[in-house]
Amino acid sequence: DQAAGVKLLRGQLEVNVREYTTELVKTALEGWYKVRAKDVFHKRLDAVLEQALWVDKRPPLRTLTMQTQWGSCSPNGRITLNPLLVKAPRECIDYVILHELCHIAEHNHSERFYRLMGQVMPNWEVIKNRLDQMAGRIFNG
Repeated sequence: DQAAGVKLLRGQLEVNVREYTTELVKTALEGWYKVRAKDVFHKRLDAVLEQALWVDKRPPLRTLTMQTQWGSCSPNGRITLNPLLVKAPRECIDYVILHELCHIAEHNHSERFYRLMGQVMPNWEVIKNRLDQMAGRIFNG
């Protein structure tokens, strides 16, 4: 288990590896974030689904490390989220999940898509800007 040597103690991550190399530490941390992301994303999806009245059943959710995206939604409604998103504040996670849920109703960034987004999260633009400003820090460690 890659994440076995990582613990969160008093707000700090402690990494224990057999031998200290940057690569081993990086792998251990990535593993820990992936496990934590799955747990957090499933909880947040359940929380925001109550607002997504157009979604009739819980969409399948997976995590995948992507180079430039926080999330995506497949044509059949599967939501993919970047595990790095777990480093962002909860409202940013909720924004990305709601954005992808809106794509279940509107598969593009049309006027109707943004109208729907505004109904479920009226301040989404403020939150999106916040996430955009953090993106460089989060993506580059």
